[in-house]
Amino acid sequence: MTMELFAIPELSTLHFEERAASRGHSRIAGVDEAGRGPLAGPVVAAAVILPERFDLPGLDDSKKLSPLARNRLFPLIRSQALAVGVGIVSASEIDRVNILQATLMAMALAVERLRLPADYLLVDGIFAVPLPLPQLSLKRGDSRSLSISAASVIAKVVRDRMMAGYERIYPGYGFARHKGYGSAAHMEAIARLGPSPLHRKTFGGVREHLREP
Repeated sequence: MTMELFAIPELSTLHFEERAASRGHSRIAGVDEAGRGPLAGPVVAAAVILPERFDLPGLDDSKKLSPLARNRLFPLIRSQALAVGVGIVSASEIDRVNILQATLMAMALAVERLRLPADYLLVDGIFAVPLPLPQLSLKRGDSRSLSISAASVIAKVVRDRMMAGYERIYPGYGFARHKGYGSAAHMEAIARLGPSPLHRKTFGGVREHLREP
């Protein structure tokens, strides 16, 4: 007996946008964040509404792209998108509410700062943005939805540039290199200098180095 094998077609990276559009939505925003894991710096989220039939060669999940590719794509996304919004939540606020809640706050801020109000959200991850909008959460959404990929690049580039700027304000930690992540050099700097105002005091790797006033 022979058995035929049928390949399952891979979904287009505009599949979820097209499905939402078929249901009457016209301002579909992809939403993603950068900076959940670092020991220092803000969490940054972006929301991006793309035009119909958008095509930008090379656009992908920001984690799969080199810094050079992200910086090349950044102005192209901003110039071609119908709207881009960015939300930033500080390290002190992360310590106050926890990183998950801070991430969702940043995502909500990004959506609220869109020049055109979104009528549907495609969100990277498994949690809903705390806004009264219809939305779909997608695991690995930054690889499955072009709108979320665009948001991931915007969020990552904005945050990386912020961290490079913080290098001048808080010298010695190497923020321009590791962007706040827990590299060996960063951990050594925290142990030597103590945490800066930019560090997340509730995070392991930082809180054990807090010094009594």
